[in-house]
Amino acid sequence: MHFIAGNQITLLRNGTEYFPALIAAIHSAKYEIYLQTYIYEPDQTGLQVGEALMQAAQRGVYVFLLLDGFGCRNLSKSYVQLLSASGVDVLFFRPKISPWTLKRSRLRRLHSKLTVIDGETAFVGGINIIDDYNTPFHIPPRIDYAVKVNGPLLKSMHVHAKSIWVRTCQRQLKMPRNSQLIIRDQHLYASAMQAAFLIRDNVRHRKDIENAYLLVIGSAQKEIIVANAYFLPGLRFLHALYDAAERGVSVVLLLQKHTEYRLLDFAKRALYRALLNKNVQIYEYYKSFMHSKVAVIDSQITMVGSSNIDPFSLFLSLESNVLIQNKKLGAQLEAHLKQAIDEGATAITLENWYYYSYIGRLFSWLAYGLIKCMTGLIGYSEKP
Repeated sequence: MHFIAGNQITLLRNGTEYFPALIAAIHSAKYEIYLQTYIYEPDQTGLQVGEALMQAAQRGVYVFLLLDGFGCRNLSKSYVQLLSASGVDVLFFRPKISPWTLKRSRLRRLHSKLTVIDGETAFVGGINIIDDYNTPFHIPPRIDYAVKVNGPLLKSMHVHAKSIWVRTCQRQLKMPRNSQLIIRDQHLYASAMQAAFLIRDNVRHRKDIENAYLLVIGSAQKEIIVANAYFLPGLRFLHALYDAAERGVSVVLLLQKHTEYRLLDFAKRALYRALLNKNVQIYEYYKSFMHSKVAVIDSQITMVGSSNIDPFSLFLSLESNVLIQNKKLGAQLEAHLKQAIDEGATAITLENWYYYSYIGRLFSWLAYGLIKCMTGLIGYSEKP
């Protein structure tokens, strides 16, 4: 993990802040746009983003839109054809969908939400191309985060976005277009924000995001706040949280209460007793649907990205995160998370956990065992 100084990074809370910034940046693009997303929904927000992409392509900007085959499985062919006819290059990462197979090649998805524009502006976070209020079976609006990045960190982000696009083209026997954009050294901003761009792939960066989490958790002195939609960490991650709590660090987990994937939701609750016994504080957010993948350590180290803390994000999917050292941004995110806890979360204690039905606790352990068995079958090992 390598921190780079001189960046300007802006925290974007929810789609209400993210999409206007993203669309404005697309409208200002002159050369090329790389946009990766797990889900693209042609709702009101998705249509606005799509219109901006098509307008950019029509004025001569190279637009490369990479979608996940599973996450965008319901995206209509007619809309994809409309994008393509307007000059947008559209590719599906692993277009073959096989939900009943445990082959690692089919389970590895493009879960990254990364946009790089002209090699000068980037967006990374957990927000898909979908409206905050488009939350079937859940109470809107969706809570999520992203960051806008300018500065020297862009160079590695641009290289990564382009390499994923080229590799996907090659795998599908397609010739990638090349915009011939030359990336020069980026402007050093006076804000002097230090940040590291982290990816998880299946080549040289298999555990970069997990290891970064372990490093900052291990260095925490006062407080750790983790807000994560799908929380099912491995043993190394759990023991890092236990160790932090035992040395007097306040460890707070903000998890979602509303169930989207029942197996993961049940399995998550199997960890509650052990976490509570180690003095880890657990809150479940009930006010709306929480899709966050963020953390704040000691009010000054911030993690924002696409990676959940579960086997699929940490061990299989392609993910993109940014780790930032900055007190102002850390305090901003910390205040937002604490407000969410105060206004819309329920504290889980040992007392109310024991009131959870025996059948519910049994299902939790069965679900946990099943997921651990699945990760074993696909060949995952927690050994360094």
